[in-house]
Amino acid sequence: MEVVHFLVAFVLLASASTFVYTSDPVPLQDFCVATNDENGLDGVFVNGKFCKDPTLATPEDFFLSGFNNPRDTLNQVGSVVTLANDEQIPGLNTLGISIARIDYSALGGQHPPHILPPRSWSFWKAL
Repeated sequence: MEVVHFLVAFVLLASASTFVYTSDPVPLQDFCVATNDENGLDGVFVNGKFCKDPTLATPEDFFLSGFNNPRDTLNQVGSVVTLANDEQIPGLNTLGISIARIDYSALGGQHPPHILPPRSWSFWKAL
């Protein structure tokens, strides 16, 4: 009989666990604009970068000029990739966002097969 009670309790707890979420509804920090400048730091170190004081953040910290312009695709594969991460757009530091723009040649460009391991931007910078 104890086994039946245990199984019923286990099934109820297992079914109730699908309704439980482990995210923080109010993050402690909304964004962290990465900076290499030692002036204007707020003393927070996130993702390997110091954070700019949020009161000193500007719209340019969340913008990449020229990302909307197509690039030259005259190469062997007929395509070119433009990458943007927290190195190019400092405001993306803690948002978990990276952007890639692929321009294809009008003559049938292709993008070679590849993989994207976590935090692989250093691999792409070497190409």
